[in-house]
Amino acid sequence: MQHFKAISQTERDRLFLVPPEKLGVRTDSSLLAVALGATLYSPASRSDLAKSVLKQTERGCVSIVLCLEDSIPDDDVRSAECNLLAALAELHSLPDPEGSLPFLFVRCRTPEQLLDIGRRAGSGLDVVTGFVLPKFENETGRGRAFLEALQRLNQETGRTVTRAAVKAATKTDEQIRCGAPPLLAMPIIEDKLMMHVETRQRALANAFFLMTSFRDTVLCVRIGATDMSSTFGIRRSRDLTIYDVNVVANAIGDVVNIFGRTDEGWVITGPVWEHFSNSERVLRPLLRATPFSTVNEAELRQRLLMDNLDGLIREIELDQANGLVGKTVIHPSHVPIVHSMSVVSHEEYLDALDIMAGLSGGVKASSYGNKMNELKPHRSWAERTLLRARAFGVANAGISFAELLEASMR
Repeated sequence: MQHFKAISQTERDRLFLVPPEKLGVRTDSSLLAVALGATLYSPASRSDLAKSVLKQTERGCVSIVLCLEDSIPDDDVRSAECNLLAALAELHSLPDPEGSLPFLFVRCRTPEQLLDIGRRAGSGLDVVTGFVLPKFENETGRGRAFLEALQRLNQETGRTVTRAAVKAATKTDEQIRCGAPPLLAMPIIEDKLMMHVETRQRALANAFFLMTSFRDTVLCVRIGATDMSSTFGIRRSRDLTIYDVNVVANAIGDVVNIFGRTDEGWVITGPVWEHFSNSERVLRPLLRATPFSTVNEAELRQRLLMDNLDGLIREIELDQANGLVGKTVIHPSHVPIVHSMSVVSHEEYLDALDIMAGLSGGVKASSYGNKMNELKPHRSWAERTLLRARAFGVANAGISFAELLEASMR
C-alpha cells in the first residue's frame, strides 16, 4: 500500500518533494499508526463486502474497519459474521492479497466474539491487521478481557513475534521473516465512564495503565465522538465541528492529556465526521476562496461547499491542532480530504529538518523567515512531523492543499 498511488507518476513528481513510503504488513507500528489516515468504516453485513473493500482500495483508502458492532442490528449479528468470514476468505484468495488490500480491522462487540471470529476465520485471518475494541474501559474488566482475548488469538495462531522484529529480520532469520506479525488492537475511548466528569480521570488513567501492559499489542487509540455525544443526547450539525460541543471537546482534551504524551503515549486518531450529503446551510461557509485560485480548483471548492465538506476540513485542522492524527470516516468522499490534509507542507518539512539538526538547542529563524524555531521545545513536534512525512509525503514548494486534493479526486 502507498498513499496517492492512484495519481500518475508525472503528477506525483510535480506534487511531492518526498513521496510517501510504501507500507506493508511488516511496517513498524509507529509508522503504521500514523499512516492509517482516513479509516473507512463499513458494516460487515454488506452483501458485496469483498468487492467494496477492493473498490475503496483502488480509490485510495489505506485502512478499513469491518464493523460487527453498532452498525449491525442485534438480530442480524450472526448473518453479518458469516458474511464477514466469507469476505475474508474471498480476499485471502486473491493472487497477491498483501499487495492489493488495505489494512483491515474487524470491530467486534465482545471479547468472546473477537476470539470466535478469529478462530472461525481460518486462513482468512491472514488478511486482517487487527481488531477494533469498542467502549474500551478497565473499570469493569472489559478492556482487559478484550486484550487478553486478542493475546490468546495471537498465541493460538503463532503470531507471537513483534511487528518490529519481523520487519528487522534478515534473510537468514527464516522463521521470523516468514512469520505473520501479531494482530493489533485499536481501543476506542467512548464509554460513558470516560465522559462523566466524576469518573473520567480515574477511568482514563486505568485504561492507560492497562494499555501500557499490552504496549506491543495496542496500535493506536481511537476516539468515539458519536457515543461520547450520545451520553448527553447531543448530535452536532454539519455547520459545527466536534470542538464546538464543549462537553465532548473537554473529554477529547483529557484523552490527549492521558494518552498523547510524547514520552509514553500513543497516536490518537480524530473522531468520526458523520455527514456526507448536501443540506440547508445555517452558518456561512468556512472555506476561503484564496487557496482555490485556478478554474478547476474553484469548481472543487464549490463541490466541497455543496456537500458541506468545509466543516470536515475545519474539523481536521482542529484535530491536528489538538494532536490527533488521521480520522474515522463513513463515506469514501472523505478519504482524499483527510489524506491531502495529512501531507507535510514544504514549510513544515524545512522547519522539522532545521529543528532536528539543532542538537544543542537554541533558537533560530525558520527557513521561510516567518517564525522562530525553538530547537528543544519544538523537537517532539519535528519528530512527529517527519514520521507523518514518511507516511503521506512532503509537498513541493508552492503546492497547496487544494492542488493535492484536486489531483486525488480526479
